[in-house]
Formats: sequence, C-alpha cells, structure tokens
Amino acid sequence: MDLIQQLNEQKRRVDFNSYDISVKELISMVTDGIIDIAPEYQRQFRWPLEKRSSLIESVLLGIPLPNLFMATNSDGSWELIDGVQRLSSIIQFAGSEEALDKINLKESLKLIKLEKLSLFNNLKFNKLPKSVQLDFLLKPLKITTLSDKSDLDVRFDLFERLNTGGVALTNQEIRSCVYRGEFNDFLKELTFDLNFQNVVRVTKSQEDDGTKEEYVLRFFAFLNNYKNFDHSVINFLNSYMAVSVKSFNYKKGRDIFTKTFEQLSILPNGITRGRSSTTSINLFEGVAVGAALAILDQDKLNLSKAQEWMDSDELRVFTTGATNTKNKVIKRIELCKEKFSR
Repeated sequence: MDLIQQLNEQKRRVDFNSYDISVKELISMVTDGIIDIAPEYQRQFRWPLEKRSSLIESVLLGIPLPNLFMATNSDGSWELIDGVQRLSSIIQFAGSEEALDKINLKESLKLIKLEKLSLFNNLKFNKLPKSVQLDFLLKPLKITTLSDKSDLDVRFDLFERLNTGGVALTNQEIRSCVYRGEFNDFLKELTFDLNFQNVVRVTKSQEDDGTKEEYVLRFFAFLNNYKNFDHSVINFLNSYMAVSVKSFNYKKGRDIFTKTFEQLSILPNGITRGRSSTTSINLFEGVAVGAALAILDQDKLNLSKAQEWMDSDELRVFTTGATNTKNKVIKRIELCKEKFSR
C-alpha cells in the first residue's frame, strides 16, 4: 500500500456534514434532547465567568466562532464532541430553565468585565432590549457532524483528537461517550462494589475521572482475552468494549468479579506494593486477573503469602519497565494465577 492509498482508505472511513444553525435552534435542540452533552463532557465546563462573558460578547458583535463538533448517533440525535465551553456558555446566557437544567446549571449568566460592550456589564439576557435578544438568538453558528456511518474506532479517534476542552477527558471517559449502553453502565455499577473499592486504591483525583471504570474494563478484557493482547492497550480495550456492548454474559461476569474481589478483600493493603498507597495498573492486571483465573480453576485462593510475593522482584520484573509487551502481560497474569493456586 502506498501513501495515497493509505490516505484515501482512511478518509473513506470518515463522513461529515456541515450546517449553519441559529443560537435559538441549538438551545432548543439541547432542551429537546436532540443534542446531548454527555456527563463526561459536562465535567469540562470550567471557564471562568469573564471568559464566558467574552464569548457572549463575540456572538453579539458577530465575530465568527470556531465550529462546534458533533457526532451523529444511530437514533439521529447529536452528541457534542468539541465545543462544550462555547455551547454551555451560550445556553447559560440565553437558555431557559429547562435548558440550564440539561447542563446542570442553576443560574443564568450575568455579563462581566466586557470591554467593547461595557454598557452590557452586569446584565442578563432577559434585561437586554428585545431587538438585541432576537439578534443574538438568530445568530448562526457553524456545526460539523460526524456521520453515524463512521465506525466506533473512528469516533474514538476523533473524540481523542478533539479533546481540547478546559479539563481533558481520560481515555475511559471518552469510551463512556463513544461506547454507550448496558455494558458501559455495568462497568460503572461494579465500581461501587465495596470489596472492589477496598482492594483497588486510587488517588482522590482519580475518583471521578473514569479510572475505576477502566480498572473494571481491564479486568474483563484481560480475563477473557489476555493471550490475544498485542502492544496497544488503548486499541485492545476499545476493541473489547466495542464487542462487549453488543454481546456480554452479565451474570457470568458479575459472578466472577464478585468472587474475585470478595476473596481479595482480605488483603490488608489491597492490591498495593511496598510503601505505595495506590494500586498500579500493571500490578492490578496481574493480581486481579490471575486471581480470577485461579478461582475459575479451584474456587478458593491461597492468600497466605500474597503480600510477600506481590512485593517480590519475581513479579516486579513483569510489572515495571516496558510493561505493555505481550510477553510481560501474559507472564504477570500467569505468575499471579500460579501463586494463588498453590
């Protein structure tokens, strides 16, 4: 395959449409659920009030804004990918209470620190002259949408490339946007398992950024498919999630998850090593998946010297350094399985 062939092949996987839509229509589409700002993306809305006000000033002055980027869902609705700061600011300024509720905001925006339109400072939308309100609502914004004909790998890639908001999303938060459905909800539900929470120690900043959901995803992906792992964790997890949203044995999955973390819960420090108070992802893969495989074979884990061998150089060699080689993934999982089976 030459350069041109590769370029053309990749371009064929992506299908876009472009629209000019008024502010009024966009607000209505959010209110009616036609445009969805996923909870993971709402976390990004962190612009200070003066920056939100400056954005509104630009719209009032007719200054063109960057395109809002959406993805089309199979039911025809749109999902915001890039532009959460801009769209949320506009809704906060000119949206109804119902529209504000959609983006989890209580109060409408009061303009502050405007320089060019200084007389607009300290005013809300409903205090503007009717002619100015109408002009604002009829201002067109440019929308680019990714067609639902583009596959989920393309969508994940574009979410990742366009993930430029105030608070960047983690890969798992992007997966939560792309691979919606019962399996994604299942991952979230399992993070509330008390034994899992006791065993898997994360930092405070990781509590709400999808880290725990990714640990659960890794548990199932490696448990069911670790021998087919290549070198790309992102692609491996994306592929597993894409398959699982279509077909997954929830009863069997819940059963092995519950048994595994119930037995691991007696570890005094959870899945940690040495002086660390948090669970490293590579140690987690080895210990949790190795434990699950051992349970599937013999039902009961041997935990008598677990902390000793988790701290050992024997396991450390497969959980540090170039950790995402196929050999190290297989070795750390199978070594832990062997230790738990003795």
